[in-house]
Parts: sequence; C-alpha cells; structure tokens
Amino acid sequence: MPLVFVPTPLGNLRDVTLRALDVLRDAQLLVAEDTRVARKLLHALGLEGREIWSYREQNAASVAPGILERARHALVAVTTDAGMPGISDPGSELIAAARAAGVAVEVLPGPSAALGVAVLSGFPLRRFSFEGFPPRSPSARRKAFEAALRSGATSIWFESPQRIRAALEDLATVAPAAATFLVREYTKLHEEQLAGTPGEIAARLADPVRGEIAFAVAAGEDSGQPQPPASTDEAIDALLSQGRRVGEIAKELARRGCGERRELYARAIDRAERAKGAGAPVPEPH
Repeated sequence: MPLVFVPTPLGNLRDVTLRALDVLRDAQLLVAEDTRVARKLLHALGLEGREIWSYREQNAASVAPGILERARHALVAVTTDAGMPGISDPGSELIAAARAAGVAVEVLPGPSAALGVAVLSGFPLRRFSFEGFPPRSPSARRKAFEAALRSGATSIWFESPQRIRAALEDLATVAPAAATFLVREYTKLHEEQLAGTPGEIAARLADPVRGEIAFAVAAGEDSGQPQPPASTDEAIDALLSQGRRVGEIAKELARRGCGERRELYARAIDRAERAKGAGAPVPEPH
C-alpha cells in the first residue's frame, strides 16, 4: 500500500480536492503534524473516527519506522497543519526514508501558499526559488536576502507574524527598492495582499501582525544598492540593444535599485542618442 501525502486547505475548506477526500476517508492511519488540528479538519469534513499519529520535527526519527511499517500493509495518509506536507516540515525526510525502505509514495496536488504568493506577485516566474523561512539572526537574514537578489530568480519566503517586521527591515537594509509582494492569511476570510518596497509594506501592516505570512521578492542584478555610473550605463546599453524603450529601461533599473527613475530616464535618453550617433538602431523614447 502507498504512503500518500495529502495537501489540506490553507483556510477555505472548499479548496480540499476530491482525491484528498477519498484518501482521508479510506486511510487506515492518518499521520499529522498536530493531531488537534487534524481532528478539527476531519470533523469539518465529516470524517471523524480516524486513527491519528503525530509526526513532527521533535519525534520524526522515533515514529518514522512505525509509519513505514504500517504503510507496507495499509493506506497511510500524511498531512500537515495546512497546505502541502513536506514544505517546511519533516515530511520530505519521511519520503526519503520510504524510498530507502521500498515503500511506495504518492503526493496529491493541492493548495500551496508558496505557489499562491508566487503567482499573485506578478513577478517573473520562468525561474523562481522557494527559500522557506529566513534565518533568525539579522546578519544571516541579510546575507540570505542578498544571495536571493543576486540569483536572477524571484524568491518566495515564509515568515512568522512575530518576525515579519524584522525580516522586512533587513530586506530594506540590503535592497530598499526591492519589488516585494506579501500575502497574509492566504485563502482565509481576512486575506490581505500588499505590494511595494519592503518599507512600504511594513508601514501598511497592522500592529500587531497576525496570521500566516508568505512573501515574494523580485530578483535584481545586485543587492538593491545603487550601481556605479559605469555599470548603470552598461545596463542601459544592454537593454537598448534588446530593443527596450527608454521609459521601460528607466522603470526596470529603478526597480533594481540603480537610482531615481527620472534620472535614469535622462541617462537612458543620453545613451540612446549616443548609440544613434554611432549608427545603432534605437527604439523611440516612450
């Protein structure tokens, strides 16, 4: 029998899938991060009376063998408190152990706050990275943000309501102009979506902050600090060669933290005129 990972609703019970209901109904054993949360969910779905085992970071090593043994002979469903099990919990370790033990594993598709905030952000997603929770110390947090900004990919993060202001402050320190999008209480009654720079979002958060939080940060070519003039000119020239208009270039480089949009627009006009004088095709400035 397989070990089946079952995503559960993040907030809205109608997000549960038909396949998830089938597995939760038929499973002989339910493995849950918090048994109290699991019992509330099962009660809401009309599926009381399931046998439930606790599986969390603190007891994962001791209970994993028993879970795998049950999965050899019975259908075992694995859930987390909300969303996709295995994301920011020890579920991935259980899958690795199951593979090593020859136990079949299935993962059902379903709700994910990480993918939800990524799509809602509107940031480029041809490449993106899920970074989980930022480090707790300010210096390590800033280094993590700097690395993500240099990666060239949109980064997705989780954070607790108690630490989100500190995280946004550190992000603002390394990249004050970073394009950021935050979702609080995704899919729930009081869902909140905030877009802007880290400082702008922090200023708009209610005090105290409550609920589950995920946020996305658009990548930049640097840590968000202004580039020296030479490298800015090189960036403008590269974008001009791609056929980008000067207005688009100014907006893009301002987003990267290269300077004020008005100044960048003037510099892009100057670089475009230089390129035109050299005989290079240059798009009209809009």
